[in-house]
Amino acid sequence: MNLYEKLINKEEKLSLVGLGYVGMPIAVAFARKIGVIGFDLNIHKINLYKNGIDPTHEVGDEVISKSKVEFTADETKLREAKFHIVAVPTPVKDDHTPDLSPVEEASMILGRNLTQNSVVVFESTVYPGVTEDVCVPILEKESGLKCGIDFKIGYSPERINPGDKVHRLETIKKIVSGMDEETLDCIAKVYELVVDAGVHRVESIKVAEAAKVIENSQRDINIAFMNELSIIFNKIGIDTKSVLEAAGTKWNFLKFYPGLVGGHCIGVDPYYLTYKAEMMGYHSQIILSGRRINDDMGKYCAENCVKNLIAADKAVKGAKVAILGFTFKENCPDTRNTKIIDIVNELKEYGITPVIADPEADADEAKNLYGVEFVNMSTIRDMDAVILSVAHTEFGNFTMVEMDKFFGEGKKVLLDLKGLLNRKEYENAGYSYWRL
Repeated sequence: MNLYEKLINKEEKLSLVGLGYVGMPIAVAFARKIGVIGFDLNIHKINLYKNGIDPTHEVGDEVISKSKVEFTADETKLREAKFHIVAVPTPVKDDHTPDLSPVEEASMILGRNLTQNSVVVFESTVYPGVTEDVCVPILEKESGLKCGIDFKIGYSPERINPGDKVHRLETIKKIVSGMDEETLDCIAKVYELVVDAGVHRVESIKVAEAAKVIENSQRDINIAFMNELSIIFNKIGIDTKSVLEAAGTKWNFLKFYPGLVGGHCIGVDPYYLTYKAEMMGYHSQIILSGRRINDDMGKYCAENCVKNLIAADKAVKGAKVAILGFTFKENCPDTRNTKIIDIVNELKEYGITPVIADPEADADEAKNLYGVEFVNMSTIRDMDAVILSVAHTEFGNFTMVEMDKFFGEGKKVLLDLKGLLNRKEYENAGYSYWRL
């Protein structure tokens, strides 16, 4: 009997190493079919899950409370599983080089508890070669086992989109790879248990790693183009959103929009690819150009806030500015690698300390990561300028009456970065309105 059959018959278990926005939904999905051990170093997070609380909002409290996942912070529990999925973050350092420490640490933990005849699948986004050249040696060293003989490995890049209720694990085709045909077949069959959209088998682990890292690099470049267009059109004095709506009437026009590019994927993955390219002696041209544009957009937005304050005859130093939205994307509590902090920091350079409100964000996380404390939106009054920075559904439903309450005397300066509101209505009402 092979490992897949043993999982189905519940003679063996599957483990998830890393229970964040990606790992936790995967664990919950598999637990509907087979036995699952969910491991994370964060004891606080584990206790929340055990108490039926979903801090990620990815599956919801009710689903968590009913899930059969065995949540644990005890690494020795991993010894009870034979099929392991590693889903930990892979960020970049301050110098934009890959920070592989989370995946290395996860490999060490798993290695210490790896048993004979196991299969290990990595989901973390990495550059081609990391699984085999970095992770495998750690697994072998810590376990004393030999890859290909005592255990097998594979790679299946995560494609979960945090906050997206349409494109879920079950509905997105899954790329799968394995070190040999037998391993690939086992990994594919296991993922087919939960991925209704099916799997796409590729011939090597490196191909799977490369496929993942270019997905977000492509998106990053397209958004960078939109951001550059926004800068150009603002200088010309025409509305970028109107231009894109007009161009979008052609069947083959790609519908991307300008914006701040944060989070752990689009703003990070391109650096993994360019780092590998540098290792191979090639210096990226297009990818790094796009990154430079996107990394500067927070500063650009802050500068335009200052310009609009000056045009409205308002003093810049000490101006009362509110920022609505702090997460890296809409309708998601995650503030990690948010580019809103770039706006905050740049405004401080001008002597402006903004107040920040975000009803969706993880307040504790924002305070720990950035030292930022949120205010309640109901307390925001007498502002000189308001920056509507994230496209939360709640913000898109603002009425002008609600918006008016945020402001004090004089001209109302509104920066609607994502174009949520009706530009003409606000300009006709006397607002100084600006958007990307």
